[in-house]
Amino acid sequence: MLRKFNPEGVAAPPFYSHGVEASAAGRMLFISGQVGVRADGSVGTDVAEQAAIAADNLKGVLAAAGMDTGDIAKLTIYLTEEASLATFAPGAASLLTNPPAAATLLVVKALAAPNLLIEIEAIAVR
Repeated sequence: MLRKFNPEGVAAPPFYSHGVEASAAGRMLFISGQVGVRADGSVGTDVAEQAAIAADNLKGVLAAAGMDTGDIAKLTIYLTEEASLATFAPGAASLLTNPPAAATLLVVKALAAPNLLIEIEAIAVR
């Protein structure tokens, strides 16, 4: 069971929870970073499309483990361009639950290949 919370006295975040407590966790799933590459090897053309593909890939890993987005305790999102902060969100929105998981967003110099613009990893608990 996950309990997501934002304590009083800490600025309220718009798209994540400050804390997620997992009690009586039966299973934990650590999901490697998912990128905007489809099963056929094609890559999304921009950060919004890559974010949607990465989110779908992550949901596929969750489903293979018998889990769904409600089981996500922690997301880590890596972007290669600071200018993408506003445009990646619609593509990744399908990963957000209410209340949302804990999350960290980082802007990094590069990912595993030069055409990759976003990578999303997760920890899920059921």
